[in-house]
Amino acid sequence: MQHDQRAGLAYAAAGFVILSIGDAVIKSMAGEWPAVAVAALRFSIGALGLSVLLWRSEGRSAFVPQNLWLQAARGLCLALASLCFFSAIYIMPLAEAMAIGFLAPVLTQVFGGLILGEKIRPAAWAVSVIALAGVMMILRPNLAELGLGALLPLVSATFFALMMVANRASAGQGSALSMQVFVAGVASPILIIAAVGAKFSGIPELNFGWPSWDVILRCAIVAVTASSAHWLAYIGTSKAGASQVAPAIYVQMLVAIALGWWWFGDVPDLLTLGGAGMIIAAGLFLWWDSQSSPKQSAKRPS
Repeated sequence: MQHDQRAGLAYAAAGFVILSIGDAVIKSMAGEWPAVAVAALRFSIGALGLSVLLWRSEGRSAFVPQNLWLQAARGLCLALASLCFFSAIYIMPLAEAMAIGFLAPVLTQVFGGLILGEKIRPAAWAVSVIALAGVMMILRPNLAELGLGALLPLVSATFFALMMVANRASAGQGSALSMQVFVAGVASPILIIAAVGAKFSGIPELNFGWPSWDVILRCAIVAVTASSAHWLAYIGTSKAGASQVAPAIYVQMLVAIALGWWWFGDVPDLLTLGGAGMIIAAGLFLWWDSQSSPKQSAKRPS
């Protein structure tokens, strides 16, 4: 059992490391192709590849969702979250955008109560305030420099949290692979429409032509690494359990700082590190509280 837990944690950590590498690859395309076009191409490649795998493993019947509107909501949230995050890492240091993105687990707890009627523990409200304070610490200098664009990772975290709530609502409605196909299959056309709208918007920064071969290659790399990362996280969860591997997600922050420093020359200041620390501490406390609550309840006399 202990070996399975260590192996599961290793699988999950590897997946989260790969996700951070993919984010760095996306940031490397800033100035070469608009973020909305990159998002559209990346998810189109991913949706096509995943669909082939689903068709070969489960057949055509697996492409019929049990709840079409719920899957549409998942895809819409993923499209908006990805578009905002891709745009954020184009204009902000990778570590800062990712640190704000870690607000998503905290928001998921809150939205789960408000939307699904799940019980919100009092600790969730307290740590939400702490996490938001951390976000403000990171945003304060960026708002002065970037304006409202600095809010993009916050908007991304909000839509990602909503997608996680929709994921909970769709639990048991298909295999893990079919759930990936549904969400990518809905997100792709939304992002393609957004990309076309951006091209003809008249805004010079959003106009684009056919991508160069290296942009296509990098989008394909991100599509493959993201799918591989999700598979590794799934394997890790199946071996050790979701509660055991959840803290491993924060390894992304360390990788983001290292890659941002090495690849892009972005050195996080103390304010950013302090804010990131508050957000991560809030998420870890929620995880710890969720682990200790059942134990405490089991000890109470009936």
